[in-house]
Amino acid sequence: MTEPIYRLIGLGKDYQGPAEAVRVLGSIDLEIMPGESLAILGSSGSGKSTLLQLLGALDTPTRGMVEFDGQDITRLKPAAAAKLRNKDIGFVFQFHHLLPEFTALENAAMPALIAGEPKEKAFDMASAALGLLGLEQRLHHRVTTLSGGERQRAAIARAILMRPKVLLADEPTGNLDESTGQRAGELLAKLNSELNMTLIVVTHNHNLARLMGRRMELHGGELYAQP
Repeated sequence: MTEPIYRLIGLGKDYQGPAEAVRVLGSIDLEIMPGESLAILGSSGSGKSTLLQLLGALDTPTRGMVEFDGQDITRLKPAAAAKLRNKDIGFVFQFHHLLPEFTALENAAMPALIAGEPKEKAFDMASAALGLLGLEQRLHHRVTTLSGGERQRAAIARAILMRPKVLLADEPTGNLDESTGQRAGELLAKLNSELNMTLIVVTHNHNLARLMGRRMELHGGELYAQP
């Protein structure tokens, strides 16, 4: 029997406000299977990004645990968490966070270079990833010369470079116009299918959510299944 890639058990997060603690996530129990695509819907301020940061070992919970591939990642030391993110978890954000002084190829190669791969191999990996996203003609263009959609595709190429087990996307179409955003969403769904890479998207975009295999809504700090 296939084991979940993620198992959330009583996961909760509070932030200390001026007078008292503010509960952002209550007590979430959730299993996500390998290769699944999941959309988590919610309004601004609902805690979607907080949940994604916990899934990506970028933050620690107030209570409960996040089990990733059988390992409790809430207890990882910073160096181990960084290694996990570099190898097994890819991130796509609303803003692409590409380095403007570098080309698309150089930006996409960064995770491999950070992992210690030789420059030639890292660039070969980046070239293949960018080609997979239709950017083979834009490898040596500085990212400042790319369109918004091309920049987001370059950011996705960087995220999938190491062939992570999971791709986490935080409002990946939020900074794009409607048609470009639709294409970006379809591309993410295609990568999920073709690479069998678990895809988790947090968004308020219902059109993007409908491209995912399962949909849930985060409301009042709790997750609810959506049709």
